[in-house]
Amino acid sequence: MTTGTLPDAASDWAAHKGVPLVRTLAGAMLALDAQTRLDAFTLPYPPEAQRALDRTVLACLLKEATPPASLPELVTWCKDVPLVDWPVDLPADVVGPEDRLLDADSGRPTELCHEWAERTRDSALVFRDREIIHTALSLCRAFGEEDAYTAFRGLLVNRPVLTAAESFEVLNDLMLEPVHELIRRIYLPVPDSYLYDGEYVCCGRCLTLLTPVHDGEWWCERDRCRRQGPAPLGRRLRLEDTGEVHQVERPLRQFVTGPGRAEAALEQDLSVLGLTVQMWPGYDSYDLLVTFPGGQRWAIDVKDWASPLFLGRSARSVPQEPQYDEAFWVVPHHRVAARQDYISVYERNRPPHARDLPLLTDTELVGRVKARIRKQKGNKRA
Repeated sequence: MTTGTLPDAASDWAAHKGVPLVRTLAGAMLALDAQTRLDAFTLPYPPEAQRALDRTVLACLLKEATPPASLPELVTWCKDVPLVDWPVDLPADVVGPEDRLLDADSGRPTELCHEWAERTRDSALVFRDREIIHTALSLCRAFGEEDAYTAFRGLLVNRPVLTAAESFEVLNDLMLEPVHELIRRIYLPVPDSYLYDGEYVCCGRCLTLLTPVHDGEWWCERDRCRRQGPAPLGRRLRLEDTGEVHQVERPLRQFVTGPGRAEAALEQDLSVLGLTVQMWPGYDSYDLLVTFPGGQRWAIDVKDWASPLFLGRSARSVPQEPQYDEAFWVVPHHRVAARQDYISVYERNRPPHARDLPLLTDTELVGRVKARIRKQKGNKRA
């Protein structure tokens, strides 16, 4: 999941007034979600939210469309109306037919909303996840401890939620010593919005905390989980028993933990086939280094992004070290199932220097691996 940045937007893309409007809307929804519940805010509105409302009203007036009458109505639009149906001009490939900024069931920001907010900003604070990963890399390199970095990545992927006792354990783990202070800063106290009937509940699939919604149901923030059906209830953490619970901050859950779960699943699938798989080799040059019995090596970067346009614009060649024979970017198959033009949108929006970088689904990659193994066995028999 090696994170990437977007190149400067092409003029024909940035010129569309709908693009900065959607960016503003995404930032406003995240700001409201961070400050209060999206269904419980009061006057005065946060500046980001008021700005989003004002710009939406102007965009509607220019299109002679009825604008939202209030911020609550704007929030309802973000939840109920796909972006393609908004009265704004958006260039081709920017959004899919069902893309929304807020989840229709829970009303919480979607993964796409986070991508619009995090992957289109121009400020020095952009790409928080990349900033954290670079810091961890620098600290571990300074100690000469590649294993410490691998353990840090594994922590974010496999233990995104920590109880007070688990935090104490992690912060006394000598393997993680180079990044102890960083861990203190990125694992944040969990707000009460995750608490229901005195307990927190983790998703049994992606391991992050579930959000309680109506009628005692639970909502998972990961698209991958929701498309597999209702979230399986995993660990239950009673506040009176665990003390303060911490969860890794949202940008890292979005761009590190989530894709990391896909990486871990792919590692398991490939290891079962008898291949040697190394995670995050060369201080995270890429995600997986796969070695076949004959010695051939494939480099794989897993990209679990909701927007194929943003993914295409971030495309870049896979680093040459550690050396490999072939390289691929891989996206979980649920992304392509949810948006049929996902691969073609990615391919149309790759920069010239990444025209030869293929994007496969994880199922397609495993299929290619199996075909190569069969071919190798056939050559040996011959």
